Amino acid sequence: MALKVGYRHFDCAHLYQNEEKIGQAFFKVFNDGHITREDVFIVSKLWCTSHRSDHVEATCDKTLSDLQLDYLDLYLIHWPMAFEPGKGTLFPVDDNKVPLMDTRSPSLLETWAAMEKLVKSGKCRNIGLSNFNISQIEEILKNAEIKPACLQAESHPLFPNLELLEFCKKNEIAFVCYSPLGSPGRTWKKEDQLSLLHDEDVLKIAQKHSVSAGQVLIRYQVDKGNSVIPKSGNLSRMKENLNIFGFSLDSSDMDCLNNLYKKAGPNGYRVFDFKEFTHSPNYPFSSEL
Repeated sequence: MALKVGYRHFDCAHLYQNEEKIGQAFFKVFNDGHITREDVFIVSKLWCTSHRSDHVEATCDKTLSDLQLDYLDLYLIHWPMAFEPGKGTLFPVDDNKVPLMDTRSPSLLETWAAMEKLVKSGKCRNIGLSNFNISQIEEILKNAEIKPACLQAESHPLFPNLELLEFCKKNEIAFVCYSPLGSPGRTWKKEDQLSLLHDEDVLKIAQKHSVSAGQVLIRYQVDKGNSVIPKSGNLSRMKENLNIFGFSLDSSDMDCLNNLYKKAGPNGYRVFDFKEFTHSPNYPFSSEL
């Protein structure tokens, strides 16, 4: 459905547990002949149970098999935390329901070196990071043979993540924004948390440009120079989310959106904080606790 609408960037992950179905769709579309593999940019991510160097390639191979592909355009380390492998679950826990960290404690550099081998073998065209903090990215940059092509991170007006964005720009790392709408459908939303799609300032800007609130929020990321990956399973919403190139935000719009986070406190708020994993030595958001 997304391919027919016009999308060409597909953000996949082992965590999402749908790569086999997506692979079936790719196989059908590519074999129909109207869209080729080269027309599409396909991303997947290494999950936390596969950070050991001897697990990385096999995990990538499983993703390639599920997606029915010969290579990935981009492969990311999904999160910097390493979970205990071999427990038959993506989120292993102990008898007290505490998440189990990998007893071998593979370093970020060990995992990254294994990712680099995927580029050398041709299985991945590019490699990158997701949900890493600045110091973790710096560690990779200082030791990497192949530089991270991008960082995927949460960003929206209630959590603009500006320091991380500026760091990526300075180091020529593409910034790919997820949750640009603030994940309005999340099940863990607190009653006192703001909804960007219903925020009066966002709605005023939308009315000014005769577009939807969602289109404003996506265009906001584009006008900041970011790549953006909105999520939707609704056909009309998919079309709307793609139709954001007929307008641009002016300086007053950008200034308003850049300061919207102040409504939620001095630093705004992060939707995906994964606080149940704060005991990991590689938990990326410790400075925010």
